[in-house]
Amino acid sequence: MPVLPNQDSIRIYGSLEVPGDKSISHRAVILGSISKGTTTINNFLDSEDCMRTVDAFRLMGVEIKKSGNTLQIDGKGKSGLEEPLEPIYFGNSGTTARLMLGLLTSLPFSSLVYGDSSLVNRPMDRVIVPLAKMGGKFIGRKQTNYLPIALDGGNLHGITYHMPVNSAQVKSAILLAGIGAKGVTKVIESYPTRNHTENMLRAFGANIKVKHNEIEVNASGVLRGTDVYVPGDISSAAFLLTAAAIIPGSSLIIKNVGINETRSGVIEVLEEMGASISIENKTVVGGELLGDIHIEYRALSGITIEGEIIPRLIDEIPIIALLATQAEGKTIIRNAEELKVKETDRIQAIVDVLTSLGAHIDATEDGMVIIGKSTLKGGTVKSYHDHRIAMMAVIASLITEGNVTIDDLSSVSISYPSFMNDLKAVIQKA
Repeated sequence: MPVLPNQDSIRIYGSLEVPGDKSISHRAVILGSISKGTTTINNFLDSEDCMRTVDAFRLMGVEIKKSGNTLQIDGKGKSGLEEPLEPIYFGNSGTTARLMLGLLTSLPFSSLVYGDSSLVNRPMDRVIVPLAKMGGKFIGRKQTNYLPIALDGGNLHGITYHMPVNSAQVKSAILLAGIGAKGVTKVIESYPTRNHTENMLRAFGANIKVKHNEIEVNASGVLRGTDVYVPGDISSAAFLLTAAAIIPGSSLIIKNVGINETRSGVIEVLEEMGASISIENKTVVGGELLGDIHIEYRALSGITIEGEIIPRLIDEIPIIALLATQAEGKTIIRNAEELKVKETDRIQAIVDVLTSLGAHIDATEDGMVIIGKSTLKGGTVKSYHDHRIAMMAVIASLITEGNVTIDDLSSVSISYPSFMNDLKAVIQKA
């Protein structure tokens, strides 16, 4: 069990870049692999999750060369993909599972997909239901709600689908199936979710139209390989931003972070809580907005977080909950039911970890209520094999009065392999 010693008299200071965005890395591999010609992905996130997507396409005959954080994909188009000779393993990657189910459903061969002990307990019916409406054929556990799932691909037709849950993964699965289906496929969202799939489909030459909350695709011609630059992952940056926001004397710059408006909810939360935060050197690369985020410590106040902003910060809620423990007053998080079907039930996991460290936090059906400002104690906590819970506990250990012992930090490699080294690089004695 790693012991994280409390850090007396420190500040977070300096500048750095966080690794590439996980969501964009997955999508770049998928679209590069089904395009014709060479795709080069720069600043690819070399993490356990993203490599599951790479391995899936290697099983389908795609040549993918890796050198550091650069991938070169020799795309042969969708028609060049080969039926996999063995089951495709998705590990712990929910993004790989849901997006690949969409793509595999459109391909004219059979495949069998499975995951680790966590992923096989995450619901897949949210993508299976619309894909079945398109003509997809599946066999799986518990009425095909859970992996492993066998599928027989091809012969899809377009549908109009009103999203019952706000999920970029579900939307993306339908769009990836739609570019191989007959007719028009339209997805209608109640709130905008992260739009990396739409941006990247456009960059690879797909026939896509976006109007407000409606996205429409049809059977695209040949997609063409292109160069992709993956911006820094704002979900990873959020942990370091929070550390700087809650530790007096801190001043941190994180460079080249993706600040796509469908992902920037955590920045808005920090601003509303009163953080001293600014964005400099904004630029657009490949349809994605990047910038340098500068944050300094300042006293924070509790707020209510709900509604349309939730899909834009769903992965950041664990660290936002820690942030709220250090804000004066009450913070309420609502409409976050999606947290229950992440790597673990994140609502309960967040509450369990922070309560054990002395925070005043209660779970609700769709979120939590946090009363600050709390003095956090040391203690022993579980990571629940969830990378974002593990990293939240590490950041909490910077401000606890005693040491924090965490059962396992290995899950951090899922999204941010260099997290501990990056954090140590910006910790200074105050």
